Order: sequence, then structure tokens, then C-alpha cells
Amino acid sequence: MTEYAVQMLNITKQFPRVLANDNVTLTVRRGEIHALVGENGAGKSTLMNMLYGLLRPDSGKIIIHGKEQAFSGPGDAIACGIGMVHQHFMLIPPLTVAENVILGQEPSQRGVVDVAKANQIVRELSDQYGLKVDPTVKVETLSVGIEQRIEIIKVLYRGADILILDEPTAVLTPQEAEELFVILRALKAQGKTMILITHKLQEVMAISDNVTVMRRGKLVGGVATAQTSKSQLATM
Repeated sequence: MTEYAVQMLNITKQFPRVLANDNVTLTVRRGEIHALVGENGAGKSTLMNMLYGLLRPDSGKIIIHGKEQAFSGPGDAIACGIGMVHQHFMLIPPLTVAENVILGQEPSQRGVVDVAKANQIVRELSDQYGLKVDPTVKVETLSVGIEQRIEIIKVLYRGADILILDEPTAVLTPQEAEELFVILRALKAQGKTMILITHKLQEVMAISDNVTVMRRGKLVGGVATAQTSKSQLATM
């Protein structure tokens, strides 16, 4: 088995007036937390939208666990074990936590949604990864930090072992961010691979194993977090 969960090789994506990704190569090892950093407009989200099947590269290869893939949509990426937690959550407030998690993939008995089974699934995932979420509560009563945990449970329920998190702390309080880092470390301990899109260098230093830096659509370089500093990353 290859040591890489993700290899995006020589990826180029051109929009009408912008070369969003210019021959970018990103490699992410299995079971690591990998930070993808750069200023707004650096091309980070475009690159990850291609990994999640929302966009298609004009050229280059996407290799997942050693096997080349061509995603025609997020369904293909999900089938390959890739999940994305977007910056703006996609939850339905009047529904319960469990109802949001299972939406579109409901466990059923004789054609009827098995609510007890849904609650059990969410409770087990919550316990396994230290997410501390009550499956029976309505989403509209919850804090933003808990809503983010529900989004993480959603991708885990769909079988993700590679998680993309887009600016995950942008909407969190400092305490919620710390709690998220505890969760990410628990996911890593259980073999999950995570890619964090961010521009907060303090967080990169605190949570990631390796860092890839992008600027104006190009790859600047990659470095092990333990061998760099905030000022070095800022210069890159």
C-alpha cells in the first residue's frame, strides 16, 4: 500500500480570467494532518474543490491511495472515502442532529426510516471520535461549534477516511477551536487523513504535521511543520 492518501500531480485549472491552479502538485501522507496555506485567492479552495469532485482539473492527475481517479462529481469522491466540511455548513435547522446526518442515506426498516437506528449510529460515531453530540437535539438549538461537529459526523457516516476542512476555525471561538483540535487529533489517532485549508499560521503550527504553501495559483513549497516557523511560512 502506498504511503500517500492523496497525490494531486501537476494540476492546472483555468477560469475565464484567472489561472486558479498553475501546475500544482500536492502530496498528503496517510494518517497526517496536512495544512494547505496561502492568502485569499491563492488557489487553495479551487484545488480542494477538484479533490472533492466539485470541479474538474484541465490537466494533471488525482491519485487516491495509489489509484488514479477521475471524479465527475462529489458522489465519486465520497465513494473513494473523501469528505469535505465546508466553511458554510449545510444543515437543516428544524431537523435533529441524527436526521441531518443520515439525510439521503437513511437506515430503514420495511421502507420506513429507522429513527432509533439513526440515533444509535450518530451516538456511536460521536463516542468513537470524542465529538460529544446528542443525536436527538434539533440543530437550531445548537452552537456553531457543535454544528461543525455534526458536519464532521456526516462525512464519517458516509465512510470518509480523508477529510477536507475549509477554514475550519473561521467561525469558532478560541475555546471551540481548541476543542476542534482535540477532535482532529482523535481522528488522526484512528488513522484518518486530514487536509486543512487555512491562513492562520498559529493554528498551522499547533495542529499540522506538514504544510503546503500556495501563492497566486502556484505551489511555493512544502515543509514539515516541526522544521519551520510562523515567520518562515509567512515569507513563503
